[in-house]
Formats: sequence, C-alpha cells, structure tokens
Amino acid sequence: MRSKLDFLDVNILEALGKSGPRNVSGVARKLGIPRGTVLSRIKRMSSSFYLRLNTNVYHTNLGLKKAVVFAKGTPGYEDVLFNCMKVNKFYIYLSRCYGMFEGCLGVYVVPKECTNKFEQFVREIKKFGVAQNVQIFWSTCFHTVNRTRNWFDRVSEAWTFPWGKWIEEIQTGGSELPYTLMDPEDFPIKADETDLFILKELEKDATISLSAIAKKLGMTLQNVHHHFKMHVIKDGLLEAFQIGIFPYERTISDMFLFVFKFDNSEKMAKFALSLLDKPFAYTVGKILGENAIIAYLYLPRSEFRNLVENLSKLIRAGFLQAYEYVIQDLAPEKWSRETVPYECFKDGSWLYDHDKYMQDLHKIVDQVVQHQIKRVHKSDQYQTCFF
Repeated sequence: MRSKLDFLDVNILEALGKSGPRNVSGVARKLGIPRGTVLSRIKRMSSSFYLRLNTNVYHTNLGLKKAVVFAKGTPGYEDVLFNCMKVNKFYIYLSRCYGMFEGCLGVYVVPKECTNKFEQFVREIKKFGVAQNVQIFWSTCFHTVNRTRNWFDRVSEAWTFPWGKWIEEIQTGGSELPYTLMDPEDFPIKADETDLFILKELEKDATISLSAIAKKLGMTLQNVHHHFKMHVIKDGLLEAFQIGIFPYERTISDMFLFVFKFDNSEKMAKFALSLLDKPFAYTVGKILGENAIIAYLYLPRSEFRNLVENLSKLIRAGFLQAYEYVIQDLAPEKWSRETVPYECFKDGSWLYDHDKYMQDLHKIVDQVVQHQIKRVHKSDQYQTCFF
C-alpha cells in the first residue's frame, strides 16, 4: 500500500473537485484513463488517506447563520464541556482541541431569528463553570478548498511548500472575494423538507444516486430530480462538493482552525484568496462585519513552524494584524460531525427548542455535581474508617 499520493492521484482529486464526485465517467474522460482506474484510485485513497466525498451546504440560503465557538475548558471538565456543547442539535461539527488552550471547538448553524438564544446557551455553559472562557464568531458559510496540483512536484511526487512565493502572492494578488466570503444581505429560507432531506443525504455521501434518495423518501425519481435540479442546484443550496482528504501522513500532521485579523478589507481579501488553491487549506470563512477570516488548515508538523514564521513576516510588514489558532483532536472519540439538522425543520421553518437545550445542559451539570458529592462522601467514609 502506497504511503503517499502520486501525480495521477492528485490529478484525479483535482478533477473530482472541478467536475464533482457524481461524475466519475466525466473525470475519466477528462484525464483520458479508464473509469475503473478512477474508481480503484478513489477506493485506495479512501482507505489510505481518509478520502471522503462530501457536500458543503450553503447554509445561508437555508435561513441559518454559522457560528464558530471556541470554548476554553475548566481543567478536568473538558469532556463534560464537549457533552454540554453537543446537546444543541444545531451543531454540525464538534471536536476537542488544544494548543492555545485546552477545550472544545464547535461549528453551529443557527436559525437567523435565534442568534440571541444561541448566545444565551453558550453563556450558560460558561456560567456552569465547565468553561473558563467562550468566544463566538458569526461567520459566512465556509468556502470549500479542494486539492489541486498547485505545490505538488511531479518529478519527486511530493508536496512542496514555497512559503516565500506565497508571501509575494498574498501582497500582489487580487482582492475580489467570491460570494461565499461576502457578508450576505439576508438569510432566506429557499428550501422545503424534501430539499433538506436530499442535502443531508448528499452530506453523508456525495455519490449517492438520486434513485436511492427517492427510495428513502418514498417519492418518484422524477420528483427528486426536479428538487435536486431546480432547488438544490438552481437556488444555491449547495456551495460545493468537498473532496476531503488528509494528503500527508496523519501521525505527523495536525488540523488547525485559525482566525486571522486584518486592519482593512483589501488585505483580508488578498490573504483569503491566496488560500483558495493551497494544499494546506480546507475551508475558509469570513467573520461577519469584521476584517477577519476563519480557516481550517492541515499541515505536516515540520511545516507548521515555517507557516508561523511567515505569518510573523506579514505582521511585521503591517499586512496581518493578528491571529489565533487551536489544534483539533482527530481521535475518533474526540470529535463529532452532523449533517444539516433536517429533523428540526417543519412546515417551512426551523424549530429551535431553546428550553430543551437549556434543560439538557442542567441535567448534565447536575449529574456531574451529584457524582462529585458521592465521590467526596466515599472519600470521607474511607478517611473515617482509616483513622
């Protein structure tokens, strides 16, 4: 089994990103290779490099605002914090994290009219004492960054990291952001329940056939095809197909979530655009109302110090104002991913059960308190018998 990607692998990944994972035959024709070769390469990369063919939903057109939450855990209660953050059913990603602090990272998609309730939910977690500090960043939807041949050397069949060229590109590149990284004017609900069902199935597996979705829905293929073409695609409910892969050895690489801050929009735009074809970037979002971006980055540890040194150069040059980051814990039991909260959408609107989320928070904390009381009581009994 190969321990690294070769040039054909990278070509296939790039073609999948452009043509979409639902068009394997088109990818094969574009590359001039048999369809079976594409399928066998996808299978190998799935097992060796954790390749996942997913869908990045454009939550803005579902009436949902994206919130990124950094929660610094109270020492000893990091797992409790994780469970507390999980009770809100509008999370799409949660993970334990470390680095600048030990705690949890959460990504939520919140109905636009419920942002105040969500902030109350997050404040309650801190109030209970399981988190020492909590930050909420309201963000645009994340722009998908798929793998390309950029920074891949065909001769050595290895990734290169020409950081100096990147610094030059940042400062001389364009500044016109794609729509995904611009503050939206509104958060309209353009979907119905059928559209959301299709989206959540595509999030789980972007290659699922429409006939399979129709069977699950108990609908005709014609009806599902209409929803996919006229709603999911035409109404912009799908941002991009995401060709997610860990292209470097996982045991010596890390996934980071960075927040980069700038003193003006042009510098922010130049920096954001420079990430959209780089092999270390996964998704990029813009913090609403600020000259700041959020970016998922995956890097070999040997290159992380080079990244930080070049960020320092940008700060000294007055281009970058500041940055902060956390390292995500990718152990299977330390993270959780969910699709769009399909079950919480009825009759054209979102059902955000704030009271239940708050009650569930109280239950978790009460269980912890009761456990502590019992533990202290047992300790007292032991000490009494001993002395």
